[in-house]
Amino acid sequence: MPARVMSTNRPIRKIGRVTARLGRILLRISSLFALDSLAGGFLTSALLAFFLYERFGAGLETIAPLFFLARVANALSHLAAAWLAVRIGLVNTMVFTHIPSSLLLVTVAYAPSFPVAAVLFLLREGLVEMDVPTRQSYVMALVRPEERSLASGVTQLVRVGGWAIAPAFAGLLMEEVSPAVPLVAGAGLKIAYDLALWRAFRHVRPPEEDRPGRSRARVRGAGSP
Repeated sequence: MPARVMSTNRPIRKIGRVTARLGRILLRISSLFALDSLAGGFLTSALLAFFLYERFGAGLETIAPLFFLARVANALSHLAAAWLAVRIGLVNTMVFTHIPSSLLLVTVAYAPSFPVAAVLFLLREGLVEMDVPTRQSYVMALVRPEERSLASGVTQLVRVGGWAIAPAFAGLLMEEVSPAVPLVAGAGLKIAYDLALWRAFRHVRPPEEDRPGRSRARVRGAGSP
């Protein structure tokens, strides 16, 4: 091949090296994400649809449009999350939208009728995913540019693991105890995750949230106790 294709003057960065600092960050935040994903495994779309069918006798012709509206609410909430994060910060946006969404989920479990449950469910869906873009942004801000691929892969792997485990237990609880139990259990676990996240990272700000005159040391030292 021509030399101009084979050669390059760009430096090649090494990726994938786990430094002590990166290891501390990943251990702390991945353990929290594992709890959140475990809770999310109790609240999959299939389990929620089954709950609405068992609790209210809702059919496909009712549940399908409801979930369509829920996904529209999810998509719009991602845009709202960016607006809110600029004003109150990434961690606050994650926590203070997630906790109300979990409380709304508990009210869905004990709603007196399907129309009431549907309204509460849509309100919940308008809040529940506001932590998704903010969470991804926050993780990328905690690590150096050359560490982002590894950090993203590890945190995503942890989340997939939690999602894979929980549905089996949720199905057992639905069958043996009550269809509402996984909703309450998942909401409780998510609230525990939110409180633990806020306690651990409320003072760890990404560079774009630093006040004038502050250094980037707070993010670079995020893995320190």
